Amino acid sequence: MTDSQEERRRWDRVRREEVMSLPALEVRRHGVIDGRDGDVRVCASVGPAGEVVAVWTTAEDLEAVTSTTLSAGGASFPDPRAARAVTARVTVHAPGLAAVMRIQELALAHITVQPMPGERFLVVGARCRWRRDSPDRNAVLYDADGQVVSEHVLGDGIAHVLATSTGQVWVGYFDEGIYGNYGWGEADSEEPVGAYGIVRFSPGLEAAWHYPKYTEVGPWDAVSDCYALNVDDACAWACYYADFPVVCIRDGNVTGWDNEVKGAGALAVTDRTVALFGGYGPDYDRLALTELGAGRAEPAGQYRIVLSDREPLPPGTQIIGRGSRLHFLTGTNWYQLEVGEIPVEPERG
Repeated sequence: MTDSQEERRRWDRVRREEVMSLPALEVRRHGVIDGRDGDVRVCASVGPAGEVVAVWTTAEDLEAVTSTTLSAGGASFPDPRAARAVTARVTVHAPGLAAVMRIQELALAHITVQPMPGERFLVVGARCRWRRDSPDRNAVLYDADGQVVSEHVLGDGIAHVLATSTGQVWVGYFDEGIYGNYGWGEADSEEPVGAYGIVRFSPGLEAAWHYPKYTEVGPWDAVSDCYALNVDDACAWACYYADFPVVCIRDGNVTGWDNEVKGAGALAVTDRTVALFGGYGPDYDRLALTELGAGRAEPAGQYRIVLSDREPLPPGTQIIGRGSRLHFLTGTNWYQLEVGEIPVEPERG
């Protein structure tokens, strides 16, 4: 181990001790997200009404829809398409089971799902390969009977997909979707769909708005990686690499605040308060509360998130911000945290 690696590990240990000393904040158990016997969850997300939408298949078929390709150097790359088409089910939980839809041939890999108006569902694959004749169509709209309504190109490197109740679809991209990979961004190809980091698509899945260039939104750099995205019917909120400003997008206009909390992967908002969850390494379960002031998100308290039984968050917990709530999906359990219920400037206990 090099001296720099040892120093990093020492810093991580010190930082983890600091995080563990923070006040523990319990999340509230809201419901159970489970399928039929033998079902394995492929993905889950939160819709505009706060409902959880999940996609299920069999354990055998899960491997097909999470397929990867090994390079000559041994690196693993997610495939844009499933190794083979599989049968899947989409379920809606609010929090009890509210709807079920069957997909006969799911052919996308590494997917997320969102409900759309008219009892339809949008399934989106994270990766998308560019081809001169036709890029991968990595977004499929299904009707209530599981029949394909239309297929679309939303681009490569998709980190977040959140739809509004009217079918506006917000997409946040990670760095490969912004700067180019899988053929996008090369000399003879098109500009990546996600080049601006955040794109809003119309209900017909046509690009309708994108995040402005950095020179048009104030002192922050352009979006290099959309770490956190939160969407409701009024606006979208985001926090992104490299400066991690907190930004609000309303009617195509961007307002932002400088922010010292780095690496948060989810956020929730109420009034002038923003809760930023997560961070690098030892900060994986940290929640930082901030108050939006004059151009700056002012620190207003930090916590360590625990489950309702005071147990730590299990590895692999999925955290999604929608409006004023953070949703925690772990195993079959669904927990929530309302920003307005978080004390400001807590005492250490």
